[in-house]
Order: sequence, then structure tokens, then C-alpha cells
Amino acid sequence: MGTKAKKSRNNIIRIYFVGAAVLLVLAVLLSLCLGSARLSLSEVWQAVCAGPRSGPAGRIFWYARLPRTGACLLAGAALAVSGAVIQGVLANKLASPGIIGVNAGAGLAVTVCCAFGSFGGWLIAGAAFGGAVLAVLLVALTAEKIGASRTTVILGGVAVNSCLNAASEAISVLLPDAGMQSADFRVGGFSAVAFTRLLPAGILIVVGLALLFTLCNDLDVIGLGEDTAQGLGMPVKRTRTIFLILAALLSGAAVSFAGLLGFVGLIVPHMGRRLVSNESGKLLPFCALAGAGLVTLCDLLARTLFMPYEIPVGILLAFVGGPFFLTLLIRRKGGHSL
Repeated sequence: MGTKAKKSRNNIIRIYFVGAAVLLVLAVLLSLCLGSARLSLSEVWQAVCAGPRSGPAGRIFWYARLPRTGACLLAGAALAVSGAVIQGVLANKLASPGIIGVNAGAGLAVTVCCAFGSFGGWLIAGAAFGGAVLAVLLVALTAEKIGASRTTVILGGVAVNSCLNAASEAISVLLPDAGMQSADFRVGGFSAVAFTRLLPAGILIVVGLALLFTLCNDLDVIGLGEDTAQGLGMPVKRTRTIFLILAALLSGAAVSFAGLLGFVGLIVPHMGRRLVSNESGKLLPFCALAGAGLVTLCDLLARTLFMPYEIPVGILLAFVGGPFFLTLLIRRKGGHSL
């Protein structure tokens, strides 16, 4: 690529980043203002300055809108970046936390916690992370052990996802109280998010994102293939495991407060690769911006389209993600790459 063409491409990428950032800011402002009770920008600013004791508008802002919007931003960024990392490490563009069982592993761990009477805090966040790690390592190690192809990895992940979801449903049936507590969680949504549940998971997500942003070069090397990475002196197995654990940290932490949100980790990385390239140093930050904006916008639509009724954002994402996934499968017909 010539110097002029490269500069032109970089300028286009900057425009995409600026556009994603602007859309994200607009989505955040709308999310803070719109809902069953509308707040003006002046009321939002007064609430920010005066704190939660500034009247009804202040209480709505601090106890409902702010934690909900923050949860959308954290969950969207975490799931999108997690999906991009998993796709890169497994060398399969159809992989995502919701498809290969990562979210389901976190969901099973949270359901077990609900069965034992724990509904928030560090225990839920840690359990979700542990469940996600076990699920992703099970899929990755099984694929490596049997030398599975890229398609077989996805099929194995779908099988793991089904088994883990079945276990969660079984616990919900056998322990109705736990099932009632985790009903909204299994659909996915932010209607009941509070700072006490968001803070522990948010810290894990910020730490995971920061670590991954510093390891972009290593992720690019793994994407060159195992033989090439080993030739460059990289301990491939150890590095791959680290990336899978960090991806599981992000998705597990997000699932702990957002529930089983699907397709974010599939849609956003594909969009990012088309717009800003496969280079991880550009792809991961773009996925964080676009994922946060997508989930915030979908949550806004979910609570405003049918007011006074609210549909869980997980349902809306499924309506968007299902056709998208089918489109990807159709484009792979005959072995064509995406």
C-alpha cells in the first residue's frame, strides 16, 4: 500500500472512531434523559452537581439512570472486546462468548449462587468469571486435544452452551426460588442494576480491558498462526490461555450484572474488522466504543419503544443478532471465508 493510500486509510479509520464516539455520547445522553420519567439536560446537570438529594430528578438520575447507563457501557464494551479476542485466538470468525458457551458458563455459576442465596457483590462477579473461564477452557482444550477444525470448534461450543444452559434450567426448576431470582438474568437486561452489583464487575472489566489493550501486539502475532508465532519466539499455548482467561473475565463480569446478552460479541467485531481492519490495536478500542454504544442504544429502544411497557434488551439483541448470524452462515456456504 502506497504512502498516500495508507494516509487516506488512516484518515478514514479516524473518521470511523470519531463517528463511533459521537454516537456513543448521543446514546449516553439519551439514555440518561429518556424513560418512563423524562429528564431534561438541565435537570441532569443539576443532579450531577447537587447529588442524589436534589429532589425527584436527582434520585431518578443517581439511583436509576446512571447505574443503568453505566451497566450498558461496561457490558457492551466487555462483550464486544471479549468476542474479538476469542475470534482471534480460536481463528474462527463465528466464535463469540454467547455461542461457544462462555456466557452460559457464567450464567450457570450465577444461578448456583442464587440457589445458595447470594445475589450481588464480589461473590457473584467472581463466580461468573470462574464459570466463564471453565467453559472457554473446556472448549479450547477439547479442540486442541482432538485437533478440531474451525467449524468443529463452533459445534463443540454450541454443545457446551446447550449443556450449561440445560443445567441452569434444571436448577431453576428444582429450586423455584432460585429460578424466580434468575428469571430476568436468563433473558438479559438492566432494569434491576444497582451500584452495589455493578461496582465489583465494573472493576474487573476495566482491569481486563486495560490488560488486553496492552497485549494487542501479542494477539496479532497469534493471529498469524501457531507455527509463525512459535517461530517468532512466542510461547503460544501459554499466551493463548492468558487471552482466553482475559476474554472470560470480561464476559463473565458482564454476565454477572447484565444477564445472558447474546450476539454483541459476534456483531461488533465483524463490524470493526470491516471498518478499521484486523489490527488489534485498532480493532479492540473500536469494539469497546461500538459495543458500548450498541448495547446502550438497544437498551434505550427496549425501554422506550413500547412505553409504559419495557422489553428486556436481551430480546431485542436476539432479534438483531439472529438474522446476522444466519447471514454469516450463508456467506460461509461452500467454505468461503468471511
